[in-house]
Amino acid sequence: MKPLTRDWVDKAEGDYLVASQIMRRKSQRVFDAACFHCQQAVEKYFKARLIEAGMGFPKTHDLVQLLKLLQAVEPLWMTYEPPAKTLTTYAVTLRYPGEGATLAEAKTALKHCRSIRAEVRRSLGLKAK
Repeated sequence: MKPLTRDWVDKAEGDYLVASQIMRRKSQRVFDAACFHCQQAVEKYFKARLIEAGMGFPKTHDLVQLLKLLQAVEPLWMTYEPPAKTLTTYAVTLRYPGEGATLAEAKTALKHCRSIRAEVRRSLGLKAK
């Protein structure tokens, strides 16, 4: 694995860990933050896979855009387009007043994050953990 790929994976794992810890708490769960960190984890995992494939990518939080780039090396991943679209909305909108995530949205975001994370880790030859 390329060193830069490893760096992206490490950053992605940090976001995944934060989202998981938030959702394990019994009180004071911050659903907005959980959704945001799920989006960030998937974004960084997608970028790790692109780096490993020797592909560039623009500065973006749009998971669907990144997924379309990945289609060249991982065509079956296009099945993740609906969850990627949903997760993309958490990159910015939840960070400002007026929007908020629900418990159901946070649970779904974590479910999608786990699924995509496992697939990317398999593709990179890493254990699912």
